[in-house]
Amino acid sequence: MEHLSTRELPRLSWINTLYSNFNYNTDGYEGDAAEDRKSQDGSETMPFIDESPTMSPHLCARGQDGEAVSPTPPEGLLPGGDMEKGLEMKKLVLSGFLASEEIYINQLEALLLPMKPLKATATTSKPVLTMEQIDTIFFMIQDIFEVHKEFYDALFPNIQQWDEKVTVGHLFQKLASQLGVYKAFVDNYKVAVETAEKCSQANIQFQKISENLKVKGPKESKDCTTTATMEALLYKPIDRVTRSTLVLHDLLKHTPKDHPDFPLLQDALRISQNFLSSINEEIDPRRTAVTTPKGEARQLVKDGFLVEVSEGTRKLRHVFLFTDLLLCAKMKKTAVGRHQQYECKWYIPLADLSFQTLDDTDSLPHVQTLSEHEIEEMKIKISTIKSEIQKEKKAQKGQGRNVDRLRKKMNEQESYLLLHSPTIPFRIHNKLGKSYLFLLSSDYERSEWRESIHKLMKKDLQACVLSSVELQVLTGSCFKLRTVHNIPVTSTKDDEESPGLYGFLHVIVHKAMGLKESANMYCTLEVDSFGYFVSKAKTRVFRDTTEPTWNEEFEIELEGSQCLRILCYEKCYDKSKINKDDNEIVDKIMGKGQVQLDPQTVQSKNWHMDVIEMNGIKVEFSMKFTSRDLSLKRTPSKKQSGVFGVKISVVTKRERSKVPYIVRQCIEEVEKRGIDEVGIYRISGVATDIQALKAAFDANTKDILMMLSDMDINAIAGTLKLYFRELPEPLLTDRLYPAFMEGIALSDPAAKENCMMHLLRSLPDPNLITFLSLLEHLKRVAEKEPVNKMSLHNLATVFGPTLLRPSESESSKAHITLASDIWSHDVMAQVQVLLYYLQHPPISFAELKKNTLYFSTDV
Repeated sequence: MEHLSTRELPRLSWINTLYSNFNYNTDGYEGDAAEDRKSQDGSETMPFIDESPTMSPHLCARGQDGEAVSPTPPEGLLPGGDMEKGLEMKKLVLSGFLASEEIYINQLEALLLPMKPLKATATTSKPVLTMEQIDTIFFMIQDIFEVHKEFYDALFPNIQQWDEKVTVGHLFQKLASQLGVYKAFVDNYKVAVETAEKCSQANIQFQKISENLKVKGPKESKDCTTTATMEALLYKPIDRVTRSTLVLHDLLKHTPKDHPDFPLLQDALRISQNFLSSINEEIDPRRTAVTTPKGEARQLVKDGFLVEVSEGTRKLRHVFLFTDLLLCAKMKKTAVGRHQQYECKWYIPLADLSFQTLDDTDSLPHVQTLSEHEIEEMKIKISTIKSEIQKEKKAQKGQGRNVDRLRKKMNEQESYLLLHSPTIPFRIHNKLGKSYLFLLSSDYERSEWRESIHKLMKKDLQACVLSSVELQVLTGSCFKLRTVHNIPVTSTKDDEESPGLYGFLHVIVHKAMGLKESANMYCTLEVDSFGYFVSKAKTRVFRDTTEPTWNEEFEIELEGSQCLRILCYEKCYDKSKINKDDNEIVDKIMGKGQVQLDPQTVQSKNWHMDVIEMNGIKVEFSMKFTSRDLSLKRTPSKKQSGVFGVKISVVTKRERSKVPYIVRQCIEEVEKRGIDEVGIYRISGVATDIQALKAAFDANTKDILMMLSDMDINAIAGTLKLYFRELPEPLLTDRLYPAFMEGIALSDPAAKENCMMHLLRSLPDPNLITFLSLLEHLKRVAEKEPVNKMSLHNLATVFGPTLLRPSESESSKAHITLASDIWSHDVMAQVQVLLYYLQHPPISFAELKKNTLYFSTDV
């Protein structure tokens, strides 16, 4: 191998000081100190031990809590200004990474070394392994080696000739673009390890080879070679992807934003993060193992916070999935300053566990639920508290106490929301007939738990019964083994953490590739909101194909969102297969994946194309983001011949009608065949269909009625919403907006009635008649709430901010600075105004105009 020595690597004058003060290992941190390796009840947890004797020179220090922290050079050792310091740190990060690349390449080379002789014997009469076994064990190792060798050879001279003009971003971008080889390796990893283990047990010769692989050390090290096991080396590529992503974070931190490397490193980080999100990483058993008093090794596979229904009441639980059992725990209340501990509520050995079958006839118990309007009001309250926290911080007076009080209040509200928002049932049973019910917010999450449990249940499991001591030991170890430490609320996050995106995400789902046989396939889109995930859109079903091509566009509202999930389903048309949990036909999840919504990536005027790989299927999609402040802007149409973006008075005068034709036709079609549609007006329609209808109405196409009858009903509902959103001013007008806000805030019912009716009479006739027509339509939709799940409050939430918005001049007066402020500012009042009229007895245009009971002073 060419120039793989770190002797020639450039080092800063203080690097040796750092090397003596920090720990190095291939995983970035060590296990807890020996005296800290016992949990509160005295049970031992297995420390992480790196089986490879080679060390990767990644700087890693211990914080007060024992966690790994990024190294900071001793004060005064970084000469020059901030720019110089940044470049020096970048150089150090690159030097360390290059040295670890040398070690990694040596490890890959050690894996490849026995492959050739093994292949040579495979064709003889006494083969050590078959060719199929060799291909399985060493799958993609050669490709990974070549990718990293090429990267190393290109990076090495850049570090040797380091100055501020040197660029390396293109090299990391290329490395990230070749992560496909890792996807194939990860998919095969478990089979490779199992095959190696079986072959080792069956063949003593291979066992000797696999336990004594020689790894070359750096040329400057005293010991030129070290010994490692094949299992340990096969794990190195799994670990390397995560390591490369962490290094990209460090490089970006120390790269000026105007440096040519910055956008390239950003792109490389985005690709790496998306890749990590799209694969189910194999759990490292060495980090998650606990030893029971009997000496058995039990490994933690998955854990997380779930809502359990116990005696009809929702309870927040921390659920731990081990290799042989599922344990449900709650955090015990402890005195201030005492270590937190878990209390086991119940456990089920996986050998005794089963899921609810489709033939079960038992129904769900009555569970306390919040109505959608209560959930929406709670979200607005949380957003308002967030705004108050920001104002307190800026004011810098009484900051500590007030901010802490507000944070506590927000934590209570968010925790309550997380407890009461999940509705998707996930039921499990034990063989004794006892069943347990969890409620989840996302089908994605339910699928993850089911898959993880099914995967473990395929193994030859033995039923286990834990003694009280064993259960105590296991429960006590959960505190240290857990991977999820906090419930997902923003009040527990650092101020520096991203608050998420507020606005509208436009997503085009293009197509799916990689299906092995024809299927009836569709996709759903989920985004996170206030700590939990919500299903936001669904493509049409593409029937009987191996390559469905949707090219469907959706507009998804984001409320502090950080992640987009895509789930692929195979549509089930067998009506006999009904899920008794939620009374819906069971559609099979064929694949699922997610991408992080990086603000710097999606906040662009251009579409950003991406691919999610899931279970052998690739879904191609594009997305772009519009912030809330931009979405508030209304741009009048330059063409006055159409209907979109044209004043409502101009349209009704031209048409010689009281209500625009587009409003009448959309309402008629929704009432004809969409009034029973679940989530009508809430579920996004396909954007391309909406745009086609928009163009047809603008052009006054003759076959518009034919188009409407053929079009998906959600697209028609979306067209009506878009029409009102694109009016040059809201239907309830800019002029009257402040008065509506004051009127809805009145406490006296009679005064409120007088004011709200007077405001309606003050509207221009076309606006008023159209509003009253829409009002009666929405009331008819809400009458079908038991079927379509759309209450008056849900409809007010959808239409309120569209029909009633502050003008741009009003918005600028408010000095809104945060996206979350924009979301919460006046939204509750806008919803309440429309809800007031929806809950009011029928309002007649004629009666309203002649009624003299209402005062008529100018607004």
